[in-house]
Amino acid sequence: MKEIPPQSGVAFEMKAGQTLIVTDIDGEQVGDLVAFAKHDRREFMSSGRTIDYASKIYLSSGDALYSNRSNIMLEIGRDDVGRHDFLLAPCSAEMFRKLYGHDYPHKGCFGNLRDALHQYDIEPDQIPTAFNVFMNVPVGRSGEVKVLPPLSRPGDQTHFVAQMDLIIGLTACSAGLSNNFKFKPIGYEVV
Repeated sequence: MKEIPPQSGVAFEMKAGQTLIVTDIDGEQVGDLVAFAKHDRREFMSSGRTIDYASKIYLSSGDALYSNRSNIMLEIGRDDVGRHDFLLAPCSAEMFRKLYGHDYPHKGCFGNLRDALHQYDIEPDQIPTAFNVFMNVPVGRSGEVKVLPPLSRPGDQTHFVAQMDLIIGLTACSAGLSNNFKFKPIGYEVV
């Protein structure tokens, strides 16, 4: 298993049929996951399409993650937690400024994804809403969202099976609120 250090990100390739195992090493740590079709990077994982086809916002074992072209990119296999977020955008320096008033904010998951995906010629404007592995975002009756500590414990995993050749971006999330105000690593392995 490889380890993504706290508040950083990586990018790598997956072949159709391979499984990405994302592990919350220490518990209560979110990982932002994005995917692009290897052979046409204009095709990317889509929150809107996925939620449309699943008819739900909480995705888990057996659910598919669709592209903006309605193709299945990943299927969720084993899922120890069963609570992830596919509504909120990757945290960013702008978010830290606007929501928290930080004068010198961290570049956030967006900046970490931008830097990691640069090697694949993926531009910042191409980065979509991430599948936020282990992130706990309940939605209230009137539609309000809250960010609560992840339900994941040390060693919990979520498995994603690639349905096409992909480029993956993955972070160890940089937003304190998302991670119960402790920054920890995320583990990953492609098998």
